[in-house]
Amino acid sequence: MRIAILGASGRTGGTLVDQALERGHEVVALVRTPTKVTVPAPRPVEIRRADVTVPSGFPALGDVDVVVSAIGIGKGDGPGALVAGARRLAAANVRTVWLGALGSGVSSRSGGLIYAGVMRMFVGSELAEKAEADEIALAAGATVFHAPDVTDGPLSSTRSVVPLTDLRRPLLPPRITRTTLASLLLDEAETGRHGNGIVVPLA
Repeated sequence: MRIAILGASGRTGGTLVDQALERGHEVVALVRTPTKVTVPAPRPVEIRRADVTVPSGFPALGDVDVVVSAIGIGKGDGPGALVAGARRLAAANVRTVWLGALGSGVSSRSGGLIYAGVMRMFVGSELAEKAEADEIALAAGATVFHAPDVTDGPLSSTRSVVPLTDLRRPLLPPRITRTTLASLLLDEAETGRHGNGIVVPLA
């Protein structure tokens, strides 16, 4: 497949690039700063400058099969960057796998009471924007992943994806490794198994 990865210069985005190449896919890296993309030679990756806050300069995506978004709200980003990204992909009219956050919007209580408190404490001001971006992505037909806290670590052998409506509320704050999350995002990009809706990646 030809897979575009939005936010390919970030930690999760870079993991997605590596895993997509390992699976034999063609990769298009969509990044605001192309020089920040590092890919070990001789692995070919097409790099396109993609600033979500500049609609007129956002690249066309008619030549890709699917986009996986790994953008977040980075340090120095003003409000609206995440919503702008969702709008750019919605306008591109391409199948999208969108990475959101467990504990935002409709999943605000789904991670358990402790997790909800942690989200309010550390992500609080960004929760509304995350929820708005999810709504835009869903309205455009995306599969939205509400990922729990992301950590470093190996690929989980017990990884799975469940619809948000089927998630059992955990007692302790849930976590998932970055490599496991990337693997599940790519599984969905390849299969489209879960279609339009919100799902939760688990390990």
